[in-house]
Amino acid sequence: MILQRFIEQTASPKFDAVIIGGGITGAAVAYAAASRGLHVALFEKSDFGGATSAATSKLIHGGLRYLANFELKLVRESLQERRILGNIAPNFVYPVPFMLPSYRRYKGDMWKLMAGMYLYDWLSFDKQNTWDPEKSLPNHKIINKIKTLRIEPDVVEENLRYSTIFYDYQSISPERLTLSFLKSAVDYGAKISNYSKVEDFVFHPDGQIKGVVVKDLLNQQQVTVETGLVINCGGTWADVILNRATKKGNTEHKIKRSEGIHVITPKIAGDNVISLVRKDGGHMMIMPWRGYSLIGTTDKEYLGSPDHYKVSKESIDEVINAVNENYGRKISYSDIKHAYGGLRPLIDNKSENSYTTSRKYEVYDNEKDGIKGMITVEGGKYTTSRNLAHHVMDLVGKKLQKDLNKSITYNLYLTGSEIRNMGEFMKKQHLHYSDFSKESIEYISRNYGTFSRQVFDLARFNPELKEMVSNDGELLAEVSYAISNEMAKTLKDIMLRRTGIGTLGKPSNEIIEKVMQIASKMLHWDEKKQQTEFDSLMKIYDLPI
Repeated sequence: MILQRFIEQTASPKFDAVIIGGGITGAAVAYAAASRGLHVALFEKSDFGGATSAATSKLIHGGLRYLANFELKLVRESLQERRILGNIAPNFVYPVPFMLPSYRRYKGDMWKLMAGMYLYDWLSFDKQNTWDPEKSLPNHKIINKIKTLRIEPDVVEENLRYSTIFYDYQSISPERLTLSFLKSAVDYGAKISNYSKVEDFVFHPDGQIKGVVVKDLLNQQQVTVETGLVINCGGTWADVILNRATKKGNTEHKIKRSEGIHVITPKIAGDNVISLVRKDGGHMMIMPWRGYSLIGTTDKEYLGSPDHYKVSKESIDEVINAVNENYGRKISYSDIKHAYGGLRPLIDNKSENSYTTSRKYEVYDNEKDGIKGMITVEGGKYTTSRNLAHHVMDLVGKKLQKDLNKSITYNLYLTGSEIRNMGEFMKKQHLHYSDFSKESIEYISRNYGTFSRQVFDLARFNPELKEMVSNDGELLAEVSYAISNEMAKTLKDIMLRRTGIGTLGKPSNEIIEKVMQIASKMLHWDEKKQQTEFDSLMKIYDLPI
């Protein structure tokens, strides 16, 4: 499959719907709409999955802590979607054990925790009903203090009573999983474009939207695209888009933005996600990821413009302090290899803080705001995005007055993930590609699924592309593949979203130079453009001081 930017094509047909936003919500909506028979286009002003969808804890989970707010329906939906994503994207999501240490100082909460774990098991009654037996999950179990410390010796021992072990899924690359939803949408005829900003709306005399004005930010050209409906999937920018449509700047729908940051350090824990209760009642997690520890997250309201958001030293210090106050192995600022953050779009339910704000979602008909021909999706979380898109289609069908095809997104593999049994698939991969390192076979096979053959073939055809550029086996061939097949247009696209070469911290200058050489040749970058791309990437690794 070769992804192409629709905005660069000369023909501009009328679409049933135009989707604004190429994060996981927009990607899932595009897939749902296209697979149900609609002609849709999706426009993303930066790169696909480059904002909130990339700034996650890399978990596909049911949301155990939501039980404290008695959000049983949300937890059940999340657990069901967890299983579905494990089915339709088997190469991207895997079972991961969670450890919840329990201490004497929390004695009063022991029964709440026990009740919550049994309820979590009950709500996920179908967790073993998976297409691939390797994806089935067991019920929780209790282990004593001695076994807890044997498994995770750096858990704080003082006042430790026991720990609870339960399972959720981990997503090895949310960015590539988002891209797989987009590939699935394209398979059903959807047209997509990154670096394409919807700058204005075209209206009929009666006030009905009849099109959008889109600026191609790469070629600095503007096109008008006709449509019968606009679906606003702008996430943390959703209200900004609404204000642009009303031209008043005072839409009633406000997005509550919650900042969440994560830091990556050398590995400080074992293979469990260690979930700890902070002194302020919040939670933090130390997660295994690609041989490192991924630590987070913060959860506090952000009041500024989403365009101006960046990770602050205050937020990084918050994570460091949370580790040092609640875990037996201390970290410092110098241990941080990389820090990333993003803004969660939450429904503004007037709760006191973003931590207690629900992760539910809502779908609004903006005709109530005087905007005919637009609907807006607000809230939600990565795990429930597929089902959110399913519900969006109910309103889309009514607005377009069309009988849509039946939903299929829950029972078909995503494009590139057509793998019935991951264990058998990996055995065959190791046999077929024995001329590559074990690390490369594992990494490429899981991140590219059935498309991995194309990456391996590129490396075999050009030995220079066979070079490993990370400890877990990434290849220079991925760079070439990202540009030629996956619409990567910038150095950050390549390093942070199509591949993971730059997601564990700043690569060596030698590796960056090799990636730059390939990109410059394929994308025709002159020296000035190369410097601009390099400087833009380096800003990602500048920790605030």
